[in-house]
Amino acid sequence: MAGGVYRRGKSWQAVVRSRGHETICNTFDTEKEARFWYHKTKAEMKSGTYLSRKEADNTTLLEAIDRYEREILPEKKGAKQDGYRLRNWRRWPQAARFLTSIHSKDIAEYRDERLKAAAKNTVIHELALLRHLFNVAISDWGLTGLDNPVLKIRMPKMPKSRERRLEEGELERILEATQSPLLGDIVRFALETAMRQAEITGMNWKDVNLKKRTVTLWDTKNGDSRTVPLSTEAVRILSSLQKERRFDGQVWGITPRAVCVAFRRAVDRARDAYVQESKEIRRKVDTAFLVNLTFHDLRHEATSRFFENTTMDLVKISRITGHKSLQMLSRYTHLRAHELAEELK
Repeated sequence: MAGGVYRRGKSWQAVVRSRGHETICNTFDTEKEARFWYHKTKAEMKSGTYLSRKEADNTTLLEAIDRYEREILPEKKGAKQDGYRLRNWRRWPQAARFLTSIHSKDIAEYRDERLKAAAKNTVIHELALLRHLFNVAISDWGLTGLDNPVLKIRMPKMPKSRERRLEEGELERILEATQSPLLGDIVRFALETAMRQAEITGMNWKDVNLKKRTVTLWDTKNGDSRTVPLSTEAVRILSSLQKERRFDGQVWGITPRAVCVAFRRAVDRARDAYVQESKEIRRKVDTAFLVNLTFHDLRHEATSRFFENTTMDLVKISRITGHKSLQMLSRYTHLRAHELAEELK
């Protein structure tokens, strides 16, 4: 077959022949894509810049996902979450195609369709994972001549950081609605330490020093270990736990998901009780009270309280909360506006 672009059933095949190079071919969904690849490859061969895409041309995204899952995923911090994202990419109809035939427009179409069903953060993480997969394929696996199509699309804009604070009376009602004293202790502890949900549930007694009033966290979201100072109330909670419960060295003996589910149910019960109470006394229901509240909001609440109720500076607070950059904490500085006003006197 001579070089050129040919129709093959519902697809188009481009065949490139050039002196000094092996004959190569590739299949595309449209004639436009086939001709673009054909002329680009011919020009590269003529200029001496051509890199063989043979391996990339014969590796499907599904095969790349399999290899990524075997070689890269086990070493990643968020391996479990990325495992779920990889399963989602496996279900993508285009995943059966060769890597070189997946273009930016395909990724853009995925992005737009996915945004109709998933949150922006979810889509951003999925696209970032695919971007990393292509980068690894190019840099580590030696799939020369392969472009990273994810780099050529617009990423969804990051949603604004949540600013949900606890309203007066919400905490008390949530604690009343908890069906387990353990959850109540976890909620109070979260508000005292600003620790993340997974950091709290991952605590071990060997890392707790009640005399020095500290707990060392070795497995954190940003990958850096840190030692968190404990308030008097946090020490009281842990001292009580130490006397009553032991879970093979674990402080709480509960999974992050279990905490998330239990907290959500407690909030729902508290909301239902509040609505019912309002109806009984014929009081107008506050549409925002006990609504759109997650366990992670407790971290924001705790951090806000550090700014409002202490004189610690940004650096000290960041060492407690584990925020990786001071810029991430800058959105809390407005909480100290009254202090600046006092200095202006």
